[in-house]
Amino acid sequence: MRVPLSLLALLAALVSTAPVSAAAEGAPAWEACVGLTSTPDARIKACSTVIDTRSEGGQRLAGAYCNRGHGLTEKRELDAALSDLDEAVRLDPGYACAYNNRGRVYSFKRDYDRAIAEYDQAIKLDPSLALAYSNRGEARFNKGDLDGAIADFDAAIERDPNCVTAYANRGFVYARKHDAAHALADYSMRIKLAPDLIAYIDRGNVYRDSEQLDRAAADYGEAIRVAPTDARGWRNRGMIRLYRGDNKGGLADYDKALQYDPSDVFSWNNRGQARLRLGDRQGAIADFRKALELRPGLPSAHDALQKLGAL
Repeated sequence: MRVPLSLLALLAALVSTAPVSAAAEGAPAWEACVGLTSTPDARIKACSTVIDTRSEGGQRLAGAYCNRGHGLTEKRELDAALSDLDEAVRLDPGYACAYNNRGRVYSFKRDYDRAIAEYDQAIKLDPSLALAYSNRGEARFNKGDLDGAIADFDAAIERDPNCVTAYANRGFVYARKHDAAHALADYSMRIKLAPDLIAYIDRGNVYRDSEQLDRAAADYGEAIRVAPTDARGWRNRGMIRLYRGDNKGGLADYDKALQYDPSDVFSWNNRGQARLRLGDRQGAIADFRKALELRPGLPSAHDALQKLGAL
């Protein structure tokens, strides 16, 4: 989704949504079913216990279906999730959670018009539900309505100034609009609220695209600090080091990137460039050949091998 530079491996920001839940009180199964920290598998198991034993009724039973539907959505078991969310709506037609989570299922199915209709209903029932605005903004973005998406993210943040997802999504849209100042402000707030690998990489990408390479390298370094075994921080910082002529540093970073993700074609290609610049002709040829093995026809690797007389 981002515009790549010549040495950049594309990264996708993943956006997730926590379930809307009633107060977690009662039996352990109910607490795990609605608990915000439950894993998808734990949520599904706990909510299934509530549903199968009918230990809860009314909106709480609807909540069990809604939250199990959320867990199934996170596992991309979309048809099963949709069945649960339909049942939640049947049990309690005025329960905004079910419409919000059902909208996410339709969004994952790429039926964005229907997703937006679900979010509209969730907002109608609960105008304070920040995540419904954020989710609707994501669906509008996916339809190409960038200004409508920003308006929804604005509304989400107005209702919940700590809505990390809305800051992340709005920052991404501003980056797509080449509005670096607003994108950086949103990503900085996201990092303040919930610093993680993707937050630092997203902000680093904006710094990179606006040619603030020192700041980009610093953010990729932070990504490495918080997730040292994830290849993405290493390969992005490696790219910046190559841009700045630090070929030894770039080589070291791509060594790490390939240690953690040996299937990344761009890291093989870029390490080949670093080795070539450092005079390691045979090492460069080996890396370019590996890149072509992973992606036949990759122009940069093909051209490099041709120039080296290694085709």
